[in-house]
Amino acid sequence: MKRADAQGPVALIGFGAIGRTLVDALCNEGIAGGIVVLVREDKVAEAQTDLKRIVAGRSEPARVVSHLDDVIKAQPRVVVECAGHAALGQFGGSVLAAGIDLIVASVGALADDELLDGIRKAAIEGNAQITLPAGAIGGIDALAAARIAGIEQVVYIGRKPPQAWAGSPAEAAVDLSGITKETVIFEDTARQAARRYPKNANVAATLALAGIGMDRTDVRLIADPGVTTNTHEYRVVSSAVDFSMVLTGKPSLLNPKTSQLTVFSLARAVLQRSDRIVI
Repeated sequence: MKRADAQGPVALIGFGAIGRTLVDALCNEGIAGGIVVLVREDKVAEAQTDLKRIVAGRSEPARVVSHLDDVIKAQPRVVVECAGHAALGQFGGSVLAAGIDLIVASVGALADDELLDGIRKAAIEGNAQITLPAGAIGGIDALAAARIAGIEQVVYIGRKPPQAWAGSPAEAAVDLSGITKETVIFEDTARQAARRYPKNANVAATLALAGIGMDRTDVRLIADPGVTTNTHEYRVVSSAVDFSMVLTGKPSLLNPKTSQLTVFSLARAVLQRSDRIVI
């Protein structure tokens, strides 16, 4: 099947905090071809209002649709999933089978082997490519290169203030309001982290897919009253290089649970598709 037109619009699945910030970033970079946003029927009016505000004064066309068929008919150069795990499962395979490349924000969903295998097969069927951007983490290039040489160990530590874990299984494990020192709330593999903490698993899943896999990547999640920001730390032991990284994410202004870096990592993945020199 013919790949989508490289000059077509950029399409988004979802238009929450990530989607709105991504459109703004792409418009600021002068993205050509226009924007198509896919949302649920009951979100169309709200999305149209927000999209109109974001693109005001810019010449590129932008529109909101509520059916995937309308996205595919627009022949986008790429589709960016930024709507959560369920959306990737619902739409990812159809996008790829139609010959359209897909950039995935909800990497944690790929801890499900059935979903991973399904979208891989759809990509083969459509001669399309799945891109998993680094998101809120860095050093993925070194990790992926070390994998070729042979990796012995990858350990990821996610550290957040206690109340940042509200609404997660941590509430049943510990009294978040009573924590006075750093407390490990989860320790297991990346696969189990993705299953139990899906809203916090994208970084661990990205490291696992770039490195030694979901079942060999160790994950430790910590509630720490001594911090006010979300910190991602990981260390790698391999035959080619040993290294560690610590990144302190600055939260999105629209959704404090989302790292700003996640959005700009998605924007970079889109923009690189038309760059002549790619780093």
